[in-house]
Amino acid sequence: MERLVALLTGRRSWVLALIALVVGGWLLVGVGQAERNPSPLATLPAGYDSTKGAELLQELPEEGTSAAIVLFTAEDDDIEPALPELGELMADLASTYDQGEASAEGAPPAGAESGEDASGEGGPPPGVTEGGIPLIPSEDGTAAMGVLTVDAASASVAQEVVSALRADLADAVPDGVTAQVTGPAAVQADLASVFDGANITLLAVTASVVALLLIVTYRSPVLWVVPLLVVGVADQVAAVAATRVLALADVPWDESTVGILSVLVFGAGTNYALLLISRYRDELRTHEDRHEAMGLALRRAAEAILFSASTVVVGVLCLLLSVFPSTRGLGLACAVGVLVAAAGVLGVLPGLLVSLGRWVFWPMVPRQGQQVLSESRSAWRRVGDRVATAPSLYVVGTLVALAAMAFGLTQLRSGLAPEDQFLRTPEAITAAERLAESFPAGTSDPVVVVTRTDDAAQVEDMAQSLGEVDGVTTATAVPPVEGIGQVRLVLDAEPGSDDSRATVEQVRSTLSGQQDTYVTGGDASAADADDGAVRDRMVVMPLILGGVLIALGLLLRSVLAPVILVGSVVATFCAALGVSWWVFTGIFDFGAIDATMPLLAFVFLVALGVDYNIFLITRTLEEARGHGTREGVLRALGATGGVITSAGILLAAVFAVLGVLPLVVLAQIGVVICIGVLLDTLVVRTILVPAIVRLLGERFWWPRRVAQDSLPRHSEEFVEQL
Repeated sequence: MERLVALLTGRRSWVLALIALVVGGWLLVGVGQAERNPSPLATLPAGYDSTKGAELLQELPEEGTSAAIVLFTAEDDDIEPALPELGELMADLASTYDQGEASAEGAPPAGAESGEDASGEGGPPPGVTEGGIPLIPSEDGTAAMGVLTVDAASASVAQEVVSALRADLADAVPDGVTAQVTGPAAVQADLASVFDGANITLLAVTASVVALLLIVTYRSPVLWVVPLLVVGVADQVAAVAATRVLALADVPWDESTVGILSVLVFGAGTNYALLLISRYRDELRTHEDRHEAMGLALRRAAEAILFSASTVVVGVLCLLLSVFPSTRGLGLACAVGVLVAAAGVLGVLPGLLVSLGRWVFWPMVPRQGQQVLSESRSAWRRVGDRVATAPSLYVVGTLVALAAMAFGLTQLRSGLAPEDQFLRTPEAITAAERLAESFPAGTSDPVVVVTRTDDAAQVEDMAQSLGEVDGVTTATAVPPVEGIGQVRLVLDAEPGSDDSRATVEQVRSTLSGQQDTYVTGGDASAADADDGAVRDRMVVMPLILGGVLIALGLLLRSVLAPVILVGSVVATFCAALGVSWWVFTGIFDFGAIDATMPLLAFVFLVALGVDYNIFLITRTLEEARGHGTREGVLRALGATGGVITSAGILLAAVFAVLGVLPLVVLAQIGVVICIGVLLDTLVVRTILVPAIVRLLGERFWWPRRVAQDSLPRHSEEFVEQL
């Protein structure tokens, strides 16, 4: 250990730092991020009915295709005069884009039963080209639609195909008619489109926020550049390392993974940098030799940083037990990212700082003989002294305030409808809403019953039976292909509504007992995703708490202290989620929370929130050896208050930046973590935990005993005892 510290802080430590930066640059340029292999199954809960159905559909020859619904509306609300021309247009588009043998089967005519056409008679309705793509007019005469089965092997392919289709429609549509594209392929394409350049924007905004807050924190024109450089390189190296590990482990990830990873690395890495730099500056006030000062700072900060990183890694790795493959990918990626961030701060930052000398702190250059933070009467020490006058009162008052904030939990409503999942509504959603005005609401995203059979009559009988289920408008049988038959159901209820979920349950009940038969697509997948999210919360959340408790127990060699610290963070999470609900409904007009959001917010808030308790309590442990626990926590609060507050504000701001990304779930995660980190930094770490420590005194460490001694705080013997 001593040799490693000497290597990282010695006279030639700048060489090691330079080599690390060069290697990081080589990883970025020479290796680069791994290519993502997107799969439609990555976001579906493994083992659920809808996922099994989607897996079965992947075996079809047309695997990799999806339905794109073209909706035509007339400006004068009379679409009939344009039907012949629109029918020819759809036939031309079919020759270019359609990949299926029977594209109309994806969305059967409104009001038609299995085997019937749009008019309910034997002949084609107006605008239908013989042998071509049906153009289906609505009963109210204001709209018409056609269905194309397009190539959607990946999000990028779907985006390219749908964009070209929309461009061709814009050029060819008759005057007085508006054309829009919706359906599963269009939703997939629009989701990919809203992420175009989003990660670059997120990185730029995150780096700018971090730079601004570092300038405000250090009030130096130079110092902020050093940690920002180290963390910025660590962020890019983490993206390369994480995606390579994911590819090697064959764990899928989605479009938002790298963006969330970037926010986490910047937030956690900058926190670690702030702690190390604060300790280094303090040691420069008692040591003339900056290398010696950095050596002591690194020894004392490394323990807190390493255990802090360990708790985060333990927390995010629990996501590997999620039923959602993409959530597993996020957990593994974040674990790699935090390790890279900690390695960058501990391995590269010390060498850069000591090589630059004291002047890097200009204009507030620390000098030997100046008062150290633990001896100062800082604002945070004064807060601690106030808490010390009546600790029981502050404990009760803080807990009551947190409980009041958590009241919003009783009002939570989970489950976002498809049209509510985007911060900026794309064309696929607006077109689906317009489609529902003239056709059955479920037309844009039918429920699919898929079964393994070669018997076409069996599929027809199944369609006949399902067509009688309340809430099913049409049931269209698709003859078996390679032993796989389908029945496509258009529901009368709006997608994402309680009525549509109830209809899906009735369909499943009707099919109960039939082997190798699954209900997927649309609301079936959404219902299973909600069930999977509930399962993840019940399984993963307790494991995260258990893992963090064990990590804290190993760090503090205590039983009671970890329970108190984890309990305080859980209270913070409940309060943050409760307050966030009022923010969502009162400010952002979100009608519900995404089902997966509470778990992800819990993981990051618990893992990162414990960081600040670790920073405070490890310093309390250090100070308690010379001054006792009750006085030690006040000295620790005075010494770490400024840096922890800065770190908390920075982390809260960084996660708030997730709102730059286009999905409501990411904005919700950002809001919850932002509020939670601020509560943890300004209330729990500043008032609640110090008050509890003051009340318990030496019992806080039970069963460990922390004996007060007379060793000077800077003696080598004291450092070794740590």
